[in-house]
Order: sequence, then structure tokens, then C-alpha cells
Amino acid sequence: MYIVTAEEMYEIDRYAIEKGGIEGKILMENAGSQVAQQVIQSYDINQKIAIVVGSGNNGGDGFVIARYLAEYGYDVSVFQLVADHKIKGEAAFHKALWLNTSDKLAHVTDSHQLKQKLVDYDIVMDAILGIGVSGAIREPIRSMIDVINHLPVEKISVDIPSGLPANDGLEVDLAIYADQTYIIEAPKETVFCEKTSIYYGEWETVKIGIPQLAYAKHASKQRWCAKNVRATFPKREKYAHKGSNGRGLVIGGQQTMPGAIVLAARAALRSGAGLITVATIKENLPIVSGSCIEATYHLLPNLTNRLTDRDLEAFEKIDAITFGMGIGRDDSQLLSDLIEKLDKPILIDADGLYHAKPLLETLLQYKAPIVVTPHYGEMAMLTDKTVPEVKRSPFSISRQFAEQYQVYVVLKGKHTIITAPNGEQIVSDQGNAGLAKGGTGDVLSGILLTMIMQHEELLPALANGCYLHGTSADYLLEDNHTERDLLATDVIEGLSQVFRALS
Repeated sequence: MYIVTAEEMYEIDRYAIEKGGIEGKILMENAGSQVAQQVIQSYDINQKIAIVVGSGNNGGDGFVIARYLAEYGYDVSVFQLVADHKIKGEAAFHKALWLNTSDKLAHVTDSHQLKQKLVDYDIVMDAILGIGVSGAIREPIRSMIDVINHLPVEKISVDIPSGLPANDGLEVDLAIYADQTYIIEAPKETVFCEKTSIYYGEWETVKIGIPQLAYAKHASKQRWCAKNVRATFPKREKYAHKGSNGRGLVIGGQQTMPGAIVLAARAALRSGAGLITVATIKENLPIVSGSCIEATYHLLPNLTNRLTDRDLEAFEKIDAITFGMGIGRDDSQLLSDLIEKLDKPILIDADGLYHAKPLLETLLQYKAPIVVTPHYGEMAMLTDKTVPEVKRSPFSISRQFAEQYQVYVVLKGKHTIITAPNGEQIVSDQGNAGLAKGGTGDVLSGILLTMIMQHEELLPALANGCYLHGTSADYLLEDNHTERDLLATDVIEGLSQVFRALS
């Protein structure tokens, strides 16, 4: 499933019309009929429905929805919030079709009148404003949105809640708080932003016949699902051996935080890595070896000094590195040495990101891929922005950072955004609030380490790792866990169930 900006959606529509030969009025007919079918399947026919329309395509969709619902037997009325001359083009065509079959169209000019009109309805369908919104909402629409928000009725938005921008990074003035949104063709960026996703309520997409080639040409973001995983997940060869399944290195673990590297190592092994070596200090060895007996170990004298020739010689044998779990924030030469003296893919997580910040310009010289896996607070630190700024613009900030420093970014959250150095992006929205616990990020790093070693292409490798991590948590809640009791170690053990489902 593709994710689009407003500008991309306009180009996709244009492609469908100009290259696909589908008239705009047909696309509008398809959109309205598909939304109507969803309403018919989900809402009782005895509920009175008010459809509130504005100008533009969103209003045109509203007229089509009204016609289909009325034909099916629903009690439907349309309330037009703009003057007649503002209903143009395809929207005017479908308004005429509605008036050919019904006289239930009322013009509403102010919020007080709208409140009086809607008081007797069970459902209000919002087809007022479309995806082109930016900045302040003008009167009288602004007050009308406020009236709808305060009505004790079910609120359904068409394509996007009116008043809400489609793109990340834009301030929300006032928007409909929908209980349900039926998104036309492709979700917009704000579906996956923490501060704006709440406006959508429950949401699902409806397809209206736009050619897939339009997305290939004009969209750069995807939502990752099981279908994508199955299409990109590497098959294990019949004659595979431990070396061919990847030799990974986990570096980190202060004496007070040995659990972080244990979790990463165990997750890497459970994800299918052939060999995992844990590089840490001597004091951690009893804990790590007792908790992860399948791993091997490389002792470091400390986590601050430069790597020795012995260290570098040992690390040359591995295929990929994950660095930073439990390593602390004291000054250290380890990461700079890894970057300067090795040519291996490196994943940098947790406190390792604080070590990476002064080395950002150096990363541009590194030949092998580098992956950073920040949460919102760590992304704010890396970019010298505030957490609210990152939450408002996660797509834009991730893309800018990835392109500037030529790294892969895994911005962790409810909707994890994975960005390649060329700006291509994938959203993994599996998982639940049970993952909001210490250690789950370390588990993700271990899974990603294995995926990096076993995939030919890095972007799908990272997306597949995030899918495994989140889906394991989802399956565990379906079985015998809750969001409260779920532990990072449970997520590791739950991976087996995910692999079985994918096979």
C-alpha cells in the first residue's frame, strides 16, 4: 500500500485521467460508490445520515455517496455549506444527478443554522474539505467544523477529516475528529503522524480504479504488510550453513547494562543469524554467557579506548555490526574506529547514537551502509530539533537526515518510518503499546542485524525486521499476554510464531 502527499495524490489522479483514460467524473463515481458500500456494510439502515458537503472533489464525493445510500434505502439528506457557483466541474455533474433523484438538499450559511439542521441525525458524513488544506480554516467553515465536533453523533470523514492537512509538518488549526475515515485510494502522511492520526479515528482505504503504474511513477512511500514481507524475504537454502546465514557482531554493554546486549544477541539468533559474537567487557561475561549460550564472545578491555589490531582482525571475519546497546555516553573511540578502519554494515542504536552525532560528517566517507535507529527523543538530539518538531514532521525530518548524511534511518514509534539515503520511505505500523518498555529497542536491533546480513537490499531488510518485531508483539497479545505484562524477552520468543505464519 502506498502513502502519499497531497501533491503526489494530485499527480496520481492526473495520471489516471490523462494516461489511464479514466474521466474525472468516473473516478468520483467510483470513490463515492465504494465509500457508500463501506457504510452499507457497517451502519444500520435505520440510522439517519446527514452528508455535509463543501466545494471541490470532496464535496462531489459526498453527492455520489448520498445517491447510492438513498438508492439502498437509507434516509439521507445533503447539506451544502458553500454557494452554488463554487460547485464546479465533476462535483456539479454529480450534484445534478443527486437532484434528479432527491430533493433533500439544503443550503446552510452559518454554524447556528447547521447545528439546528443536524440535531435529528444519527450520523454526520464529512465531505467538506479535501487534501489541499494548509493554514487557518476560514469562516464560516471553521465554526461549522466546531459545531460538528461537538455533536453527539457518529462522524464519518471522506478521504480525510476536513481541516486536516495531508502532509506532515503543517500546523493543524481546526479539523473534524472523525470516528471513522474512508480514505480514497492511498493513506496520506498525516495518518501516520502521532499528533494527527487521532483525527482519523478508525480508518480504511477504498480503491477506485487508479492504475498501479501511477503510484510507481509518483509515490515514494509504502506501508509494509505481510504481502511485502513474503515477496522480499530471503529463502533459506537447502545446503545453507552457519556461515552463509550471517556472522554478526554486537558491541556494547556497560557493567550496569549487560541486559541490552543479551537481548540484541538473543533476538539476532532467534531471527536466524548463523553466528553472533558479543563484544563487551570482562565483567559482563558471566551474565551474557549464562543468558545466551549460543553466542560467542570477544572481550574488550573497556568501552572507551581504540580498537587493537587483535580486535580489528577478529572483526574482519564478521558480516555486519550493531553498536551502542547499553554502552553508555562516556567519551569513546570505538565507533570512530569502526567507521575508519572497517568496511562492514553498521547499525547504531541507543547510546551509540550519542557517540554518532559528532561523527555525522565522517559517515559520508564510509563505504558500507550505516543504519541509525533513533526514537523521537534521539532523533531530536541528532537533528538539534525538539521532540514536538520531530513528531510533527517525522517523514520530512527523517528524509532530510537520511539524504544529508547518506544513512538509513529507522525512526521508531507506533508508526516506524524507515528511510533510505535516496529518500525512499516505508512505514511499519505493526506492534502495540506493550512494546513501550525497556529492552524492546535492543530486541529490534538484534532482529535488524540479522535482516541486514540476510537480505540483498537494505531497505526491505529493515522493513521486514520491523514487521517481525511488531507482529510478534501483536501475536503475543492475541494469545496469553497483555500490553501491561509483555516483556522484551517475550517478543524474542514470539518470533517463532511470526515465521510460522509467513511460511
